[in-house]
Amino acid sequence: MSLLHQDSPEEIDDAAKGEELTKGTSHVVIATIVAVVVVSIAIGAYMLAGGTAPMAAGEVVQVWAHPLHTVTSGFDANGAPMPKETSDHVLVFARVKLTNPNKVPFFLYEIKANTTLADGIHTSYAATKTDYERVFVAYPQLAALHGTGISHETTLEPGQTREGDFVASFRITKQEWDARKDLNFSFAFRYQKGLVLTPHSAVIEQ
Repeated sequence: MSLLHQDSPEEIDDAAKGEELTKGTSHVVIATIVAVVVVSIAIGAYMLAGGTAPMAAGEVVQVWAHPLHTVTSGFDANGAPMPKETSDHVLVFARVKLTNPNKVPFFLYEIKANTTLADGIHTSYAATKTDYERVFVAYPQLAALHGTGISHETTLEPGQTREGDFVASFRITKQEWDARKDLNFSFAFRYQKGLVLTPHSAVIEQ
């Protein structure tokens, strides 16, 4: 490189920003590792002191179901006739309370709805908090069911209770849904045992 060539201030600033970004990213990674180690140590100490593996607690406040039966118009985007298609779904909305009665934080990362039908167990992952909101844009007639969505990345601090709503979708007919044998919701937490909650009140059809 010629001695007459010097980096412009913009190039220097960009390089500095890149270095700062790299440092910031490494700080986040280090903080995450430290958090994992701290939680693991806390759980280990708790169990060595005579306790059992910590678990979350909770309850299903209410469940609503909304069957959907749709039939296409029979025309494509250009107006040409095409075979009609039908589809069936059941949207299942649930409001739950999750409690952390332990001395370590709990990190939620997955919510599932599970139902047993004649052909076996069907499982549906709950929609993200963003997609939960989109459901009410797509189906404004369900506005009465709109609550405070619960995030899959919810953190429950020791002694904390969080209440929230979520929605899952099963690709089944209303008749199959009505003939279900059971229904429950499972919650997965990082580093701790999962939680399965069963509704104790009737499912409301909306």
